[in-house]
Amino acid sequence: MKRIRKAVLPVAGLGTRFLPATKAVPKEMLCVVDRPVVQHVVDEARAAGIEHFIFVTGRNKAVIEDHFDIAYELNRTLEGRGKTKELEILAKDQPQAGQTSFTRQQEPLGLGHAVWCARELVGDEPFAVILPDMLSRGSMEQMIGAYEKHGGNIIAVEEVPEDQTHQYGIVSVGQEFGQTFEITGMVEKPPKGTAPSNYIISGRYILQPQVFDLLSTQERGAGNEIQLTDSMIRLMKEQPFFGMKYQGKTYDTGSKIGFLMANVAYALEREELSGEFRKELEALLRQK
Repeated sequence: MKRIRKAVLPVAGLGTRFLPATKAVPKEMLCVVDRPVVQHVVDEARAAGIEHFIFVTGRNKAVIEDHFDIAYELNRTLEGRGKTKELEILAKDQPQAGQTSFTRQQEPLGLGHAVWCARELVGDEPFAVILPDMLSRGSMEQMIGAYEKHGGNIIAVEEVPEDQTHQYGIVSVGQEFGQTFEITGMVEKPPKGTAPSNYIISGRYILQPQVFDLLSTQERGAGNEIQLTDSMIRLMKEQPFFGMKYQGKTYDTGSKIGFLMANVAYALEREELSGEFRKELEALLRQK
């Protein structure tokens, strides 16, 4: 079994739900407390052992590449001012040479197309797909644990109330193995009352490289886009898929409420911020 070394991060989206903030700033660079969303996601993946990050970008996303590069002028200024703490923070976050790659998705043709654009950089090995909108700390570590147990293809899932299943991709549940289970089917945004379970696909995948062959011939699906789910359904006829029940809380930073809740939750977990922030937050709520 080949280990998971590479992760594909689709970052070409326009971020229309956050206009005008995302007119000039990529949505992935919006900050949760003091770190861009995409940095939080990379931190999670690095902690799980991912070594190579493949960013599928679009127009006006060059700042993401700059963020993961060395800023010589900034470093020189910090050195001159004796800002050793800040230099240490930058050095800790800096990927090593060759650990990041960037490729363009020239047309907005959907998640499946974005993943397909990374095929040459991934090569013939299993890989992770991480949606950077979704902050799920510890999820990739749990995913890799499930992969080492089962092999095949792994999808992170979470439970939602039955009346929300029509908003998500849903999996069917087969034989259960504690935190994991066999996936016997998938459906994208089923009509209300028809979902096969209440387990949603929550933005983390481990896939075998054969999915690229299927994506190359995948017809457009929902939204007139090439859907990753459609190719996974085809791949499921040839290879096993397992759902991994994520033990934690996911924040969808692509939505305003999810983004705000992520800032609150992450701030409350910071020792140097939590006390004063909690006091200010409680005072604000009392005023309302």
